Parts: sequence; structure tokens; C-alpha cells
Amino acid sequence: MFAKMRNFFIESRDELRKVQWPSRREATYLSIVVVVVSLVLAAFLGGLDYAFAEALKAMLIR
Repeated sequence: MFAKMRNFFIESRDELRKVQWPSRREATYLSIVVVVVSLVLAAFLGGLDYAFAEALKAMLIR
């Protein structure tokens, strides 16, 4: 059992060495892209929610 665990960690380390990690600049740029897209999507979905809530209120009040 311990031999399998040891082998797992050795293979995991070897795979992590093969990964091409992004530069600091790339990571920063992509993080900004994720935040901006998330904010735009949140605003869009919030707008839809507000519009549907108002439409539902208008239909129920009549």
C-alpha cells in the first residue's frame, strides 16, 4: 500500500514538472478577463431577474 502511495506522489511530481505554467503577466491578464466577464454576466442576469420580477408583479396586480 505504501509503495503505491509513494509511486503516486512520484508520478504526480513528475507530471507537475511537465506543466507549462503561465507567466505572471498572463495570469494577471486572464484573471482580469475572468473578473470582467463575471461582472458583465452578473449584471445581465441581474437585469433579467429584475425585468421578470417587474413583469410578474404587473401581471399579479392586475
